[in-house]
Amino acid sequence: MSLSYISASLRRLLEERARGRCEYCRLPSGVAFFAHEVDHVIPEKHGGATEADNLAWTCWRCNRHKGSDLGSFDPATGDFTFLFHPRTQSWEEHFQLEQGTIVGLTPEGRTTVRLLQLNTAQREAERRRLNEPIKPDTV
Repeated sequence: MSLSYISASLRRLLEERARGRCEYCRLPSGVAFFAHEVDHVIPEKHGGATEADNLAWTCWRCNRHKGSDLGSFDPATGDFTFLFHPRTQSWEEHFQLEQGTIVGLTPEGRTTVRLLQLNTAQREAERRRLNEPIKPDTV
């Protein structure tokens, strides 16, 4: 939870910049059960500013799992690794979406996938359903 006030205009800017999707798992805000939130990429308790360059548009699940963490251990190497930073890094460079599963391609990607629990059965099923073609009504 932010200690600083985040204005409606800044929230709109963040949502537009993210094209209405969570900047970690890519869940569109229009289909989420809970409203998307603003994440301090570098949390306030670690000196992160409440400025557009340090804020990300996130779904509630990603924001809860991330909390005030800056990093964790890469599941492939065991090395401490900083999390993916949506302001300074490209999603496509660190992640790949494969049939509903988000694959971490780099240490930052793998660490973020694990810590934010991006591939629980429920989250993978949601992503697969969102990508299913809409079948025409048969009457």
